[in-house]
Order: sequence, then structure tokens, then C-alpha cells
Amino acid sequence: MKKLQNYVLGKWIEGDGHGQALYNAVTGEFIGAASTKGLDFAAILDYARSTANPALRKMTFHQRGNMLKALALHLRNHLDKFYEISYQTGATKADSWVDIEGGIGNLFSYASLRRKFPDEFFCTDGESIGLSKGNSFSAQHILVPKEGVAIHINAFNFPVWGMLEKIAVNLLAGMPAVVKPATITSFLTEAVVKEIISSNILPEGAVQLICGSAGDILEHVTYQDVVTFTGSASTGLMLKSQKRILEENVPFNMEADSLNCIVLGNDVSPDMPEWDIFIKEIRKEMTSKAGQKCTAIRRIFVPENKMEDLQKALSQALAQTTIGNPINDRVRMGSLAGQSQKIEVKAQVQKLLASSQIIYGSFDSVQVMDADANKGAFISPLLLLNENPFQSNEPHEVEAFGPVSTLMPYKNFSDAILLSKKGKGSLCSSIVTADTKIAKEYVLNAATHHGRILILNRECAKESTGHGSPLPSLVHGGPGRAGGGEEMGGLRGVKHYMQRVAVQGSPNFLTAVTHQYQQYAKGYTDGIHPFKKYLEELQIGDQIITEKRVITSADIDRFADLSGDHFYAHLKSTDFTDTMFDHQVAHGYFIMSAAAGLFVDSYEKNPVLLNYGIDELRFTKPVYAGSEIYVRFTCKEKVSQDKKEENDIPRGIVKWMVEIFDEMDELVGLATILTMVRRKA
Repeated sequence: MKKLQNYVLGKWIEGDGHGQALYNAVTGEFIGAASTKGLDFAAILDYARSTANPALRKMTFHQRGNMLKALALHLRNHLDKFYEISYQTGATKADSWVDIEGGIGNLFSYASLRRKFPDEFFCTDGESIGLSKGNSFSAQHILVPKEGVAIHINAFNFPVWGMLEKIAVNLLAGMPAVVKPATITSFLTEAVVKEIISSNILPEGAVQLICGSAGDILEHVTYQDVVTFTGSASTGLMLKSQKRILEENVPFNMEADSLNCIVLGNDVSPDMPEWDIFIKEIRKEMTSKAGQKCTAIRRIFVPENKMEDLQKALSQALAQTTIGNPINDRVRMGSLAGQSQKIEVKAQVQKLLASSQIIYGSFDSVQVMDADANKGAFISPLLLLNENPFQSNEPHEVEAFGPVSTLMPYKNFSDAILLSKKGKGSLCSSIVTADTKIAKEYVLNAATHHGRILILNRECAKESTGHGSPLPSLVHGGPGRAGGGEEMGGLRGVKHYMQRVAVQGSPNFLTAVTHQYQQYAKGYTDGIHPFKKYLEELQIGDQIITEKRVITSADIDRFADLSGDHFYAHLKSTDFTDTMFDHQVAHGYFIMSAAAGLFVDSYEKNPVLLNYGIDELRFTKPVYAGSEIYVRFTCKEKVSQDKKEENDIPRGIVKWMVEIFDEMDELVGLATILTMVRRKA
């Protein structure tokens, strides 16, 4: 009997016993069996902690990001193989694209995020905090990779995306992972992991795969580990309540299936583009992945005076959906993931029918193309109607994880908001409206109960990623029933796998620890202007203190004429009574420009390629005509950049702290400027 393999302890091995039989969701043919029986889960976790974790922790964010990019490029070379296997899960080409190429896209996205981090294995978090009047004692939060392993327990509906969207984040953060996909579709995850392992791109043990039961894996976690779960709320609650999880205070991120809703604004009528957008979005969400998405639309709220028109329009749209074998190009909706899932969906629909009725589709039969409806796990899209949403609990509590949605009316818009909250927390919600006031009212009042809200109308519909599409740069999660967790979210997601530490000490020691210059730390002057140094030659703390310059009234007048900025405070003729100033004050931007004239070494070509911008700029004290300024200019941080093309100039970005003082040695301006600096090699 063919068996799926587990990749653990540096090798591919089969579990003991017969395992769970897996079948082609379209044809019903036997694929293989999955078993984890006999695996030593304690050893698997220890292997990740002792082998892969130290290797990943030694790598910098930039090295880890480039590793993700290389892995993404490698997996793209095997798309045809992945698509062929994905069809066996019941997914169409469009469904598979989201799962496979969407997952690979997550790798690319987090690979690019490396540019937001220093070229170190750790990073600072936020600005430094002064803790003393004499500036000799301060603090800085830093983030370091945890010393454990990320354990990902994933759902069946996205066997590729579900894995890649999570490991992209933990690998960039510097933690290895053990992936446990849902068994029913784990044969696709296995195929992708085989390519990951064969690529030899990741350190050994960075990703391990278990196809089958999770066994007692959660009994061996420690406080340095992180557990993530995607799936049903009931299973998530059971896992989250494990004794070991509670004893060790293990971070547990749950993303649970929820009763997501879409609301039609009461301003929308059948003759408006938003009407068609609303219909199209519901049809797409009901039929994509055969409705097997944690973000799928389960509840549809419509003004009661538009219910009849909406019911007809939705039924007509759903009737145009061709169901059948996903290999056939004409098919737009495939099967459920398996017969067990079909049984589960029907059982949930029966519960919904206690207070609702089917207004489109058939509970018992479905017409399919190029397939056998009985052998495959096919089901008809089912649109239900519930006319009393405030009196019925089932639509707000029961989820049928398939192509099933319930249409419900609301009287006024405040009722629509209340109905959206009856789901007790969801991953996402959508409001379709052409009225900005309605959009604002919905977002600000419904936001407490949803992880993400899409405002959909004619302005963004063409380029919108849609109701159900989580994006790497946005948090994916939601309150209450949705699990209370957050995934991805760009930098936020990476920090979930790192330990935040507040470090206190003198600015000199904090500079040494963080490798970022902290204000009031000692600077270093070697007689060479920092602009004459290549990126490799620059040291954090390299510093110059400039000559002084007197700011004259004529300077201020000329800058006003040159810039066109004739704000009253910059004019000698202004009556300064009842203003914040005593007399003519210099433009802040002129002071910054004058500061640049003091610290820029401009007489000969040097390794500085260009001015890249200003991150922060503050003017802390007025500079009046007759004042004298000087600058303390310090190398704060430097980050090497990758070459995009072979002929690119090797370079990096340097951040400089610019402190501008007056003749009283008081700070009048503070900025962080960025320059692009040439590397030697």
C-alpha cells in the first residue's frame, strides 16, 4: 500500500500501521495512506531546536530573506507538478493558483521585507527612550529570535498556501518549523516539501513535515516555542487548552473559521455598478474552493426592500457556475476535499434549515461535467434564506464549510451593523456602497468584531483583491470566534516569533549592543570626513562636529524669495504680538539646508552616491536672525543593499543622525538623513 512520507530528523520516513486512507476528491480513487504512528515527537522538536535554530539564528535578516527568495524561485520551476496534484484535491486551476502561486508569493513578499530590517540577526524595536536628565541612562527595546520551534497545525483547504504563508514568517524571524497539514490533502503538501528539501536551500531541520495525526507533539512544547493553528474554532479551543500550552505559556496563534458577512449598503439599487459588484463578489466567494475558505461569505445582509431582486440576481449568477472535474477548462467549481467533508457540510446545512430555507441549489443532487457526482465529493451551491435574522441563532452560529451562504434582510443600517456582530467575531467583512458616510459608519462601528473590512465599490472593484484574500502585508485573523490571533501583517508577523527585550544602560553600551548609534553616546573622529569612506569603512559612531555659521536676516529673506515660502513668521515686517515668536525667525527647512552646507563634504567626488531622503526631522527651538548654529553629524546605522542587476553599483544605505545646536549649545533641530553609499566590492 502506498504511503505518504514524513520528513523528520533529517530523513523521509513512513509511519507505522495502515494510517488514514486518502482519496482523489474528484474520482474517488485511492491515493495513499498517511500515518505518523511511531514517530518520536519529542525528538522531532529537539532536533529543530538543536540543529536548525542555531543555524537560522546565526543568519542575518538579509541572509534569511535571500534564502526565502531563492526558495520561491526554486518552487516556481515545479508549478506544473503541483497543479497536477492539486486537481486531486477538487481545486480548479483558479483555486490552485491562489493556493500554490499565492503561497509562493508569500515567500517573495517576506523575502522583500528583509529590507525593513538591519543586516543583523536581531533588530531594534522603536526609538530609544531617555531615562535620565543627564542623558547617561536610557533604554532600547530589541527583538531576538526565540530559541524554539514553530509548530504549524494547518487546515485542509489550502495545503500549500497554509504552509508557505506561515513558514515564510518564522524563517525570516530566525525560527525553524514543524508543519502538520490536515491529513485529507497532505499529499499536496508532501509534494511541495519534497521540492523544498531537495533544493538544499534551507538549513537542515528548518522545515519538518508530519503527514497524519499530531500525536502528542503538544505535550513536548516549551515556552520558547510558538504554536499556530488554522481550522475549526472547536478544535482550536481544544488545542489551546492543552495542559502543556498553559503550563509553559506557549504563544498560541489561532485563525479559526468564522461566519464572515457581506453587507449591501442601503444606497445601492439594481441600476448601479455596486449592485453587480455585490452579486459577483458573493458568487465568487461561494464557488471558489467550493466555498471551503475560512474567509468565505457565510452571511449576506441586504435591505429588506431589495431582497426579492437580490434573490433573483444571485440565483441567476449561481446558475451560470459549471461544476465538475477541475481539469476541464470549462469547469468553474470543483468538488469538496473529500466524502467526509461532504457529509460534514450536509450535516451543518441540516442545522441551518431549522430556521432557514433553500432558495437556490439542491441538497441531494448536483449536475457535474466530466465527472461522476457520486464518486466525487461534489455538492451544489446552496443559497439559503432566513427572514428573521434577529430571532434565529443558527445563521450566526453554524458554519457549513462549503458553497453555502444565507441571505438575510435588515430594516435600517444600524440593524445591519448589529447583525454583522452576531457572528461573535470574524476574519473579514465587506461593505458594498457608493456612499462614503455609509462606509465610515460601518467600518467604525463594526471594526470591533472583524479582523479585516473591505470597502467595495466601482472605484476599486477592478483592482480589489476581494473579500476573502488575505495579504502578506496585512494582518490575517480576527476576534472572538475567529480565534483572537493575527498572522502575517508584514513586520507584525515576524515579531510574533521573536522575544522583545527592554535593554537599559548608558548610550555608549546600548550603541555597542544594538550596533545602532544611540543619541548622547560617544562619537569617534579620525580626521577623515565620513563622506570619504566606503560603506565597509564606515563605523557606527563615526562623527564630525562642524564649524559654526551665523544665520542672518538677509539669509532668511533670500531663502523666502528662493523657496517662495513667505510665511508671516519669516518676515521682518510682521507684528509679532500674540505669536509664538519674538521677531523674524528662520525657516526650519533653511536651517536644515544650512546644516547640510556645514556637514556635506562637497569639493571632490566621494563614495556618497546620492541623498536618499529624511526619515525624521524635528525643529525643537526657534532660530532667530543673529543666531549661530553648528552640527554634530554621526553615522547611526548602515545597511548593505543587494544588486538588482549585474552592472549595478555595489552600494548600501547609511542613516546619519543630524543634531543642530545654537550658540547656547541647545538643540534646535534633529533629523535622520539617509545617503546611498558605494561599497568597495
